[in-house]
Amino acid sequence: MRERPSYRRGVGIMLLNSESLVFAGRRIGLDVEAWQMPQGGIEGDEAPDAAAMRELKEEVGTNDADVLAVTRKWLTYDLPARLSRKVWGGQHRGQRQRWYAMRFRGRDEDISLDSSRHTEFCDWRWTSHTDMLAAVVSFKQPLYAEVFEEFKTFLNA
Repeated sequence: MRERPSYRRGVGIMLLNSESLVFAGRRIGLDVEAWQMPQGGIEGDEAPDAAAMRELKEEVGTNDADVLAVTRKWLTYDLPARLSRKVWGGQHRGQRQRWYAMRFRGRDEDISLDSSRHTEFCDWRWTSHTDMLAAVVSFKQPLYAEVFEEFKTFLNA
């Protein structure tokens, strides 16, 4: 019997502005419109805190943010079967992530989506967490719902 692939270790960031709206980035190069919060893999023996700040800098162009909270446990999502054979060379079934709630200290003009060789977003906006939940791909919706529930004290009601 073939063993199921493991989860890729990663981080996710719920970046909030001063009005407690959530940063949403539109994924580049997809056939459908897909929005998500910044997230990515942990490299080697990198600490999750360091990975979160690196991913924020790579995907948003700035890491001028304060950490408000970190999820109590690692959260997971599984890729759909059609993607699991393509993404990450088929080595991972999904991601196991530590999520960070962060408050953005900068100005909107500080956000630069093409500031690194790892450009993942072609557009961005500030949105409510309920609109973010509706805009993310369906297989990540349960994960995002869990993130928003854990960080609800930072969100607008």
